[in-house]
Amino acid sequence: MTNINYLTHEGLKKLQEELAQLMYIERPKIAQKIADARDKGDLTENAEYDAAKDAQGMLEMKIFRLEEMIRNSRPLDESKIDTSRVQVLSKIKIKNLNTKSETTYIIVSEGEANSKEGKISVNSPIAKGLLGKKVGEKVEITIPSGKVMFEILEISKL
Repeated sequence: MTNINYLTHEGLKKLQEELAQLMYIERPKIAQKIADARDKGDLTENAEYDAAKDAQGMLEMKIFRLEEMIRNSRPLDESKIDTSRVQVLSKIKIKNLNTKSETTYIIVSEGEANSKEGKISVNSPIAKGLLGKKVGEKVEITIPSGKVMFEILEISKL
């Protein structure tokens, strides 16, 4: 079964740029390191060669995973986000009713999550608890520190 990865257009572009970097910059560098190590002679005791081959294997695995992620990605049209309920790409303002603090999050795909930018994964406990809810609803969500009651204050587009 294929996992569809819903992304913003920006998120898909970042993945494609990372893939291009790995394929067209990093791959040739590693190939050159392997060639340089091979030129030094006996490969049976050549640590540089072994390290370069290991790095090549790791790089190829990373490239394969990125290609698969891009192949299974579907960009979402941010202009068509319904703000009546919390969903992927919703920008939400919530209030922690335990601490009275307010926080704004954007619910994004796993690959785009970035806590510094306020982007939380759709698979995170908070996002899972909020999906499908409306403004004014209160929801209890279990997070690593325990159960917390949240109220949805606002839902908007990016």
